[in-house]
Amino acid sequence: MPKPTKGPRFGGSPAHQRIILANLASQLFQHGKITTTEAKAKRVQPLAERLISKAKRGDLHNRRIVLQTITDKGVVHVLFTEIAPRVAEREGGYTRITKIGPRKGDNAPMAVIELVTETVEESRKAKAKGAAKKAAAPAKAAPAKAAKKDSRKGAEAVVEAEAADAPIGDVDLTAPAALVDAPAAEFGEGSYLGDEPPAGYDIKGNRDSMKFHTTESRWYEATKAEVWFNSVEAAEAAGFVNVLGEDDKA
Repeated sequence: MPKPTKGPRFGGSPAHQRIILANLASQLFQHGKITTTEAKAKRVQPLAERLISKAKRGDLHNRRIVLQTITDKGVVHVLFTEIAPRVAEREGGYTRITKIGPRKGDNAPMAVIELVTETVEESRKAKAKGAAKKAAAPAKAAPAKAAKKDSRKGAEAVVEAEAADAPIGDVDLTAPAALVDAPAAEFGEGSYLGDEPPAGYDIKGNRDSMKFHTTESRWYEATKAEVWFNSVEAAEAAGFVNVLGEDDKA
């Protein structure tokens, strides 16, 4: 007996869930890829691959079985005549799920499920190339991380060297304070990395979600900042998104 799927079903009944998954599979075969929640993508993947396996056989009996789930004859025709021949060499793994982050509004985890169109040989070459890149990445990433860690120290050394070379009467005693405006190398002008931001840097940014909180945000106090900004424009220029929706701004 198949193991029951954990968690709540989609829709209000088993019949409704079957309709939802059938529609998702139909859209996947029609467009090649669809964007949906991670839960739906993981649930529709085995159904879509099972239907593709039946389409690879290509006989009338399996076509009628597929028509019990995918009622659109045009989509079934595409499945049998276009998709099945492209994956004839594959023994499985006809679809791929790629996570794309949370959805704005309800923060639901989203994903893209797509048909795998490349050949087995192309997939192996791409996998080998990715493994080689991954093996070489730490050696390159380590110096960059060390450079970012010592960026503030290096800036202080430059100020001290300039102060030592300058005449005594021309030394600017406020020069170290200019480091306050030194941007974080990763996020550009108007940003600051550290636990104790200087005055004026009161916008909190989160590097994982790429969102920022202003003082008007209800989650401002509960948010731990990983990067600080001195203006909304600086945060948006760095690619961060304001968590406040249009209703909250109004």
